[in-house]
Formats: sequence, C-alpha cells, structure tokens
Amino acid sequence: MLRPPKRMTVAYDMLRLPHMPRPLRAVGFAILVLLALPYVLTPVYAVVEPVSTDMLWRRMTGARVERIYVPLTRIAPALPLAVIVAEDGRFCTHHGVDLAGIRDAINQADDLDDMRGGSTLTQQVAKNLFLWQGRSYVRKALEFPLALWMDLVLPKRRIMEIYLNIAEWGPNGEFGVEAGARRAFGRPARDLSRYQAALLAAMLPNPHQRDARRPGAVLRRLAGLYVARSEQAPYEAACLRTH
Repeated sequence: MLRPPKRMTVAYDMLRLPHMPRPLRAVGFAILVLLALPYVLTPVYAVVEPVSTDMLWRRMTGARVERIYVPLTRIAPALPLAVIVAEDGRFCTHHGVDLAGIRDAINQADDLDDMRGGSTLTQQVAKNLFLWQGRSYVRKALEFPLALWMDLVLPKRRIMEIYLNIAEWGPNGEFGVEAGARRAFGRPARDLSRYQAALLAAMLPNPHQRDARRPGAVLRRLAGLYVARSEQAPYEAACLRTH
C-alpha cells in the first residue's frame, strides 16, 4: 500500500485543526445559536407581537410591565410622523442603517461616548428586541447587520408598528404608545392630538426624566419644534401610507 511522502504528511498534520474539547464546542455552538436566533425570529415578528429584552428582564425580576399592543391603524397618524421627524428623518429612504446620519454623528463627536444621533428607528428596534442597552462597539457591530436584515424582511409599516409598541414610554414600566398615551393624557393612542404626539416623541430619549404628563420647558419646546417639522414635511412618513 502506497503511503504519501513524509513531507506531505507533515504538511497535512500542520493544517489540521486541533481537537476542540467538548465543553468548548458546546460554548461555541451556544454562541452561534444566540447570534443566529435574531435572524430566525425577525421574519416571525412579521405576524407575532414581539416583546423587548427590557420587558422580558422586568418580568423575570418581578418589576411592573404595562403594554397594550395596538396595530398602526389604531394609532393617530401624527405620532409616527412626529417620531420620524424627531428620531429618524430618513426612515422611509434608508435601508435600516443611515450612513449619512452616522457620518454626521461621528463628525460631531469626539468618541463613541459623545456620539448622539445616527441610530435609526430600525436599529433601535433591533437593539430593543435582541440586544442590550448602553453604548459599545460590540453592540453596534451586532446591530448594523441585524438592522439591514430587518429592513429587508419586514415592511416599513411593520417596523414602525413594532417600534411604537416596544419603546419605553414612562418611568414605571410603561411600554408601547398605548400605555404611554393613557398614562400621560388619559386617552388611547388613536385619539392623540398633534401636540400630544409630539410630546410623546420628545420623551423617547429618556422617558425616566422627560414626562409628557408634566412637561417642562425643554419638553414643550421640543414638542413645538416637532409639530412645526411635521407640518413642513408630512412626506417623511410617506412609506407608512396604505395607498
């Protein structure tokens, strides 16, 4: 029986991957499953009502969670428009990641901790559904491709609907615009006025310190600005129209 030359055998042995211990293989497999899970779940969320990681954590720890899921058709059109002008002006035209917005945010910041803006609504949905809060390069690296995938497999209307139903809108476990609207104004989301919608949109960066029920001067100023922008640019929510 012919055997390969000794030189070839040595090369083969050098190229072979070392045997990985079983515990290490299990850890590696678990990491792969965790990385793949969001990509599997995203198409499912086209029809299933999702919950955020914050909501899950609060429920696991016994903290209060109030969320009433409502479809986009039962939300005043002024609210998604106000959220777009406040958080993501190019929502209808980008593909999940706004490269121009990221470039502007980088130019205005000294480092990652100082960055403001640049995160699209789709990225925020990806973060809220599958990742964690806080600023880190690791989270951003996971968030970018996930946002692109989400924009590919979900319609813009569905992304907006999910966002409005998982965003935190109060200081005591109020998630979703229905819970936020009832807490702040005692009315359902479908009955919000343009100014009330703008107040809720102005809360989004920090719902624990900004309160639409008792708006301070800064919140009122932002709400007025968002109302004016909404009146000037109603086309920014064109992708949410059904006809």
